Amino acid sequence: MELSLHRLRMLRELHRRGTVTAAAAALHYTASAVSQQLAQLERDVGAKLFERLGRRVQLTELGVVLTEHAEEILKSVERATMALEEAQEGVTARLTAGVWASVASGLLPFALSALAREHPGIEVRTKELAPEETAGAVRDGALDFSFVIDYSDYPMPWDPALTRVVIAVERLHAAVPRGAVPATTVSLTELAEHPWILAGPRSHFGRAVRLACQRHGFEPKINHEVGEQATALAMVAAGLGVTLVSDLGLSLRPPGVDIVALTEPPMRTVSIAHRTVSARPSLQLVIDAVRAAAAERGLGAAAPLP
Repeated sequence: MELSLHRLRMLRELHRRGTVTAAAAALHYTASAVSQQLAQLERDVGAKLFERLGRRVQLTELGVVLTEHAEEILKSVERATMALEEAQEGVTARLTAGVWASVASGLLPFALSALAREHPGIEVRTKELAPEETAGAVRDGALDFSFVIDYSDYPMPWDPALTRVVIAVERLHAAVPRGAVPATTVSLTELAEHPWILAGPRSHFGRAVRLACQRHGFEPKINHEVGEQATALAMVAAGLGVTLVSDLGLSLRPPGVDIVALTEPPMRTVSIAHRTVSARPSLQLVIDAVRAAAAERGLGAAAPLP
């Protein structure tokens, strides 16, 4: 009997989440692909591992036994990978990172260019996800590490199975149509009468901005609810409203948008999250490169909070 690590990861996720659909979403596969792989795992083992109970899937006794061993096998693979990297004179590794738009455009290209010059054996691949999804994908093993954010008005709940390393500290700025705010600084309260362009309240960014506005005594009048920062900035350029943008997000600014400093800017902390058991040498070199790139842009982790 030969056991596929790929299928064991799917089994583990099925046990954690209870449905094939939820397991597939966590691993970024289709539900049919996961179902096919789990059916193949049953054929590999030669025994029944699952029972359907309505929409949920329950593991049989043998399925639970295999899942318990799958956890140990997958942890052993991570430890073996770490040991191999530590034994090499030059680090060679392939890592997959979870990113979102402003990190991918404003920080990662500089960090990966420096990393390629100094450590050409390390390859970093990226997957763009919503910031709310990246930590979970690391915990579930779909990513080796991810960028995560915390806002001063809305810190993110944290998983003790993950380690978080602060990379950068950013301020949020007002993004307004050209000429709409003639002053060099503005308070959030002074923006209360403008129409807003903002992500939905279920997104981390959208919730954080709403809380910041509430702290200043008003509910923003949201005329356009959009998920992508680049889309929001394009709508600002068209004169459709105002929004907030972080330091890294400034790289997405189109013509026609003025950036105005806030008198009491909300802050956000950008960190790298990885599984605590996966402190690979290659990962530390990536973290060092990203921190150096952030520091060069004046966003180092030691930047003062207001």
